[in-house]
Amino acid sequence: MISIGIIANPASGKDIRRIVSHATVIDNYEKVNIVERIILGAQGCGVDEVYIMADTFQIGNRVIDNLIASKELKANIKLIDIKLNGNVSDTINTAKIMEDMKIGCIVALGGDGTNRAIAKSIDKTPLISISTGTNNVYPDMMEGTAAGMAAAVVAANKFDICHTYLRDKRIEVFRNGIFTDIALIDAVICKDLYVGSKAIWNVEDIIKVIVSRAHPASIGFSSLIGCMMTIKESDDYGASVDLNCLGKTVIVPIAAGIMKKVNTCNLTRLNLNEEYYYKAAGRGIIAVDGEREVPFKEGDEFIFKITRNGPYHVDVKKTLEIAQENGFFIISGEEVY
Repeated sequence: MISIGIIANPASGKDIRRIVSHATVIDNYEKVNIVERIILGAQGCGVDEVYIMADTFQIGNRVIDNLIASKELKANIKLIDIKLNGNVSDTINTAKIMEDMKIGCIVALGGDGTNRAIAKSIDKTPLISISTGTNNVYPDMMEGTAAGMAAAVVAANKFDICHTYLRDKRIEVFRNGIFTDIALIDAVICKDLYVGSKAIWNVEDIIKVIVSRAHPASIGFSSLIGCMMTIKESDDYGASVDLNCLGKTVIVPIAAGIMKKVNTCNLTRLNLNEEYYYKAAGRGIIAVDGEREVPFKEGDEFIFKITRNGPYHVDVKKTLEIAQENGFFIISGEEVY
């Protein structure tokens, strides 16, 4: 049986950045639509079983009802049975169950935070990430049908496609010698202790930024480095920079439609597995992939380390190209070239 998992975060794309910037809002009805297209693309390419995360909006139930009503459902769809908490733990717990079930591929709908939550639980399961917003770096904007097709190709495991997905980097955060959290894209040290909406957006409160990748086209805090240097997913290094200090003044896309002039200094390349030390001079909080998660007090000591312990991130286009080259989509007749 060929199986895939789908994790659609009903809370993604709705944080404070939709109020303070011009970021896109993708509502949950559109997420239902995207999940339907993922399933139709996947079952058309041979997927027998689809496992969907249960959630407070009941995305999975709505999808099942819609596809049964339209008489398009062929695959067996099951909801992952978890106790719903209505927060990030639902994503973390579901991803762990899918990893334990050895599901062939997970398709995620959400932002950097959603994928970070999934990355906490998976080690071997390949991941396809669909962006549901405009402030995201890790997931890609893509058509759900193509994502479903690629998930089917990966899950079918019919030929060697290992070079179509990359073991991603992640930033590992240690507080006072104890492993505390991870970030897939950026870790931001901030002097603003108030957690509030979780999402961080006030540049004036930022002390330091550490990134695993950076590009000027990436919207958000990684652009603070991305507008000075490019760091690709395949590069075995990241970087850090200090903010609100004397050095270079950089214009950056800090949020969708929001360009900011920021004073920076001490841009430093961080090699893979290199330990970067920071000692807190006062109280504050660390935001991982844009969300405040790790509070600290004066004297706390942190180590940040960029590793290759992130998820196996599927390149959808390359996967579909390899499938095509190997005749995956030919179901009858002779090959013609």
